[in-house]
Amino acid sequence: MSVIIRGGTVVNANGRRRADVYCEDGKIKAIGIDLDAPSGAEELDAGGQYVMPGGIDPHTHMQLPFMGTVASEDFYTGTAAGLAGGTTMIIDFVIPNPQQRLMDAYRQWREWSEKSAADYSFHVAVTWWDDSVHADMKTLVEDEGVNSFKHFMAYKGAIMATDEIMYHSFRRALELGAIVTAHAENGELVFQLQKDLLEKGLTGPEAHPLSRPPKVEGEAAHRVIQFADVVGVPVYLVHVSTREALGHITRARSEGARVFGEVLAGHLLIDDSVYRNPDFEYAAAHVMSPPFRPKSHQDALWKGLQSGNLQTTATDHCCFCADQKAMGKGDFTQIPNGTAGIEDRMAVLWTNGVNAGRLTPEEFVAATSANAAQIFNIFPRKGSISVGADADIVVWDPSATKTISKNTHHQNVDFNIFEGMEVTGLASHTLSQGAIAYANGDLRAVNGKGRYVKRPAFHPMFDALTKAARANSPRKG
Repeated sequence: MSVIIRGGTVVNANGRRRADVYCEDGKIKAIGIDLDAPSGAEELDAGGQYVMPGGIDPHTHMQLPFMGTVASEDFYTGTAAGLAGGTTMIIDFVIPNPQQRLMDAYRQWREWSEKSAADYSFHVAVTWWDDSVHADMKTLVEDEGVNSFKHFMAYKGAIMATDEIMYHSFRRALELGAIVTAHAENGELVFQLQKDLLEKGLTGPEAHPLSRPPKVEGEAAHRVIQFADVVGVPVYLVHVSTREALGHITRARSEGARVFGEVLAGHLLIDDSVYRNPDFEYAAAHVMSPPFRPKSHQDALWKGLQSGNLQTTATDHCCFCADQKAMGKGDFTQIPNGTAGIEDRMAVLWTNGVNAGRLTPEEFVAATSANAAQIFNIFPRKGSISVGADADIVVWDPSATKTISKNTHHQNVDFNIFEGMEVTGLASHTLSQGAIAYANGDLRAVNGKGRYVKRPAFHPMFDALTKAARANSPRKG
């Protein structure tokens, strides 16, 4: 199968140019002006549109068993919704239960993900430690192409990684050429604050942000950055939501530390007033961790994205419907944490980033695909419109408009955190593996079409990068 995209402006993270793009057998075969194409090639007219790498969402949770229920979005419905919005790859999370073998959990997630409509990969969480975890990390890196390991600093009594677990896991990741990632919230503080609030009779969703104030994230972000620096391993902080955490990232990066930060589209655009809505269903639908923050944090996060101290945008897509959220009526700590966003991430970032003058189209590509591909070592196969790259492409119409609504989205959830938002700039076509998966409202996602993408370890340059970062740090003076 072959497709030629004609007349568009090709945008990569490092520049743009007018060119046709020819795709065959799932790869980009040629880029240039007035390309010849074989008879039978499907032609797309991209005049007046941008031709960009398909989005990579580096933080999703499809079909996640969590807090006594299972996320409503499975790997097919979730990746299909992503394709409708221009996202062509996800990096999801394998989250073993404490005492569960990492490889057993990984095999379970691989089974669930076989229905994926778009390409996918996995981070693997380290939730406990013994010799089997040490061994399984090696198998995951060398045989399965996993080069990132997640650590939850929150969720005490469940999946929280203690300092001892992080120490062993960080050292092992460094040995294997893997990066570590962290959910930075002080789990002990959250646990104690939750108890205090419940004892005071604050049981509704309005208590959720009070139990996880910004300094809880700031403290954990500072701690994990220092922790990783001592071990010498690069660290990636997921869903950075506060100016405190961003400040620690910014300072560490200025001193040569290999620290990366991710921001969620929701944290850029939604504030904590949602939790004070008297409608339990509405307020509970926004419960996620870290919670949405006061507007002043949004301003800081946009600046972090503009300055390059935050490199990636994600969604933490983890859907729970109203009946699932209702499990927490009378006790906010029992509301399943999670919101949606995979379908809308690209559009809301274009509207509030590019159209608002905060980002250039090139910076948009960097933040929605290229940086994630580079950080997780799949560039230029992904995140690039270049000859030889996978033909995961979004044709972007900057003048197209819509109003976001749960009534029209493809996500398998009964609420949309961006409900009623007017966006300008949408995917007119999405190509996955060179095939048209979405075309002007027609979703053509195929169950099981997605491929598992292995991500190589960072050797042989990993050690050199780490040593250089440490040598350049004034703290090592």
